[in-house]
Amino acid sequence: MSGHKPQDSHVLLVEPQAMLRRTVALTARSLGMAQIHEAASMTLARQILRQRPFDGAIIAIDDGGAVHDLALLDQVRSGDTASSPRMPIAVMADNCTGDQLAELKERQVARVIVKPFRARILLEALASLAQHKPG
Repeated sequence: MSGHKPQDSHVLLVEPQAMLRRTVALTARSLGMAQIHEAASMTLARQILRQRPFDGAIIAIDDGGAVHDLALLDQVRSGDTASSPRMPIAVMADNCTGDQLAELKERQVARVIVKPFRARILLEALASLAQHKPG
């Protein structure tokens, strides 16, 4: 792991809102934080996760933590992707109840970011993910 630089990390950003996704990706790239790979949907994210390994992911989940959104987390944790099952994951959510938080902790989510948030918060989460390559 010595010699690993954040800009060498590959992070998947799953966010349906094009403006937010593009802004985060362009900002992170321009700051040399990580190589950002974008997915606008869970379906596309599943395909991308099967094709190549990632060092981390930031995944937007629907309001209420829809079952299909949590299924993507389960897919990663069960080893059904090209990435390590221990890959750090941050989640963006419209809100987060205690029950939802418990479900996310069960899935070893490293960070929960509640919308709306400041761009700095998301960039800090991204930097944190990029620094931790899973073993």
